[in-house]
Amino acid sequence: MSHKRIPKRRAAMAAGGVVALGAAAILLPNANASQDGGSSDAAAAPRTLKAADASDLASQLAGMLGDAFAGSYYDTGEQQLVVNVVPGDNNQVIVEAKKAGADVREVDNSMGELRGGASTLKSEATIPGTSWAIDPRTNKILVTADSTVTGEKWDKLESTVQGLGSGMATLEKSAGTFRTFVSGGDAIFGGGARCSLGFNVTAGDGSPAFLTAGHCGVATEQWSDAQDGAPIGTVDQAVFPGEGDFALVKYDDPATEAPSEVNLGDQTVAIGQAAEATVGQQVFRMGSTTGLADGQVLGLDATVNYPEGTVTGLIQTDVCAEPGDSGGSLFTQDGQAIGLTSGGSGDCTAGGETFFQPVTTALEAVGATLGGDAAGGAGDQVGGEEAGGEEAGGGDAVGGEEAGGEEAGGGAGAGDAGAGDGTGSGVGGSDDGTGADDGSGLTG
Repeated sequence: MSHKRIPKRRAAMAAGGVVALGAAAILLPNANASQDGGSSDAAAAPRTLKAADASDLASQLAGMLGDAFAGSYYDTGEQQLVVNVVPGDNNQVIVEAKKAGADVREVDNSMGELRGGASTLKSEATIPGTSWAIDPRTNKILVTADSTVTGEKWDKLESTVQGLGSGMATLEKSAGTFRTFVSGGDAIFGGGARCSLGFNVTAGDGSPAFLTAGHCGVATEQWSDAQDGAPIGTVDQAVFPGEGDFALVKYDDPATEAPSEVNLGDQTVAIGQAAEATVGQQVFRMGSTTGLADGQVLGLDATVNYPEGTVTGLIQTDVCAEPGDSGGSLFTQDGQAIGLTSGGSGDCTAGGETFFQPVTTALEAVGATLGGDAAGGAGDQVGGEEAGGEEAGGGDAVGGEEAGGEEAGGGAGAGDAGAGDGTGSGVGGSDDGTGADDGSGLTG
């Protein structure tokens, strides 16, 4: 059986349409553009790199620099990798890092010190509504508190941050509330909940499967691609809360065709492989509530204290999301799978923080693989003559005349997957007819 999701007519939230148009304008016309303008004289100055190449170089330099390595990030404007180092006696490793093409910057806080500070926050300030992640651009720990952290909770958090010492952490207040985002990408339904198919994968036993958010996987065992429809997949593994927010769902029919691609509507972005996120990297998120949105990676190995419990190892971004986007795919312009939408605060009007489960970690944990024949990135599929017109971004859904109208974005009609008191309908949204029924995310 060939299992494909068929887009249905749907009304869209106005904010979702605006986000979809903006992100499509970035993603689609430039899908074939190369960012690599490096020269053969790479040792003389920092090299121009694609974000994916910068991530690979960062991993290599982290091993080479050892204790001197204090994090790295991708400078999108300069298209260069910036590597932080703490001053020491061995200047040769810094010279080698520069020869490798990195822009080397001396900083005060080592990775060991920053991780130690994060451990202190975990032991002394694990408060629902808080998060923290190491920010290599400031060489500090970025601590965020949502609107529920007030009174004694705020005082406790503030005193803990101050106790880390001057120059170790920054504390910010978010206007929203940290919560899991139920649904996104192609809609999937189970047990009264609505979630999202993130990426199709191949399970360790060779059977077709897909990744989604862990808080969806623990909510119910069986999932359908239509509300009140027959199940198409059964949860094999799920983690939430704890060390991640991911689930592996195996298709019930072993003959299901499950290509690795993100569906933008009438066109797709082929997903060739999973990749590690890099701070500063531009990324795109697809979700059934808000359609296509883009932004940057802000931090790695983030800890988020949801009402349901603490989740570690996430990616922090400024990509917006709203209720109905959970489990949706986070990917790059050239077709690399980066993350699965977990949760956050804010919306696509006021902004906020959104956290993602790294795909690489999820694949390793569940023993699945992604990509293969679908390699090649966005390429001509989304970068052709019609990009920016009626067909850009998959037709009317994200780039055409009706973006923001009937075909843009998707549904707010999600149920609550595993959210505890205090999240309720705010997580799940309502079945008021304003949302997508299907088809705005990943083709499965």
